[in-house]
Amino acid sequence: MKVIVGLGNPGARYDATRHNVGWWTIDRLAYDWDLGPFERTGTSMLADGVVDDHTVHLVKPVTYVNRSGAALAPYLNAAEFGFAEDLLVVADDVNLDVGRLRFRPGGGAGGHKGLRSVAGVLGTTDYPRLRIGVGARPERMDLADWVLSPMPEEDEDKVLALLGELATAARVWMNEGIEPVMNAYNR
Repeated sequence: MKVIVGLGNPGARYDATRHNVGWWTIDRLAYDWDLGPFERTGTSMLADGVVDDHTVHLVKPVTYVNRSGAALAPYLNAAEFGFAEDLLVVADDVNLDVGRLRFRPGGGAGGHKGLRSVAGVLGTTDYPRLRIGVGARPERMDLADWVLSPMPEEDEDKVLALLGELATAARVWMNEGIEPVMNAYNR
């Protein structure tokens, strides 16, 4: 079983914001992999199916970013689920330029409250993640205001252009692990 979680906020007012690039990614994976519509299940919107002989669960937490970890509760005791091998969390990153990608096998939250929530629920920071650059906040702008604001069209286009490539990258992660996907896609 592979679980890919995209961090984001529910509601139309957040759809185009920097904080929702994780949801954009999950939506694209569901489309490219023909996994059908998302259905509400507890604290998540879930689409699942089989991709390359893997049972795949695409998860969009509906708890808001700061409490995203709650969406992982159903997987914590699953016998066939190991955090380091079977979980990939997709999040925005204000420390990366727009359109840069960073796959990592683990590490700190880097100030991201959603990643902090995931680590709190899992009890570890040793889980793979994909950080998608959304650009640094301007001086004198509150970080929350920055990540909850829509991207300029040029920046949004850069991120949207990556999504097809990320469907391929996610397959590399599922089939080969985090190291090969880091070597091939980090930039």
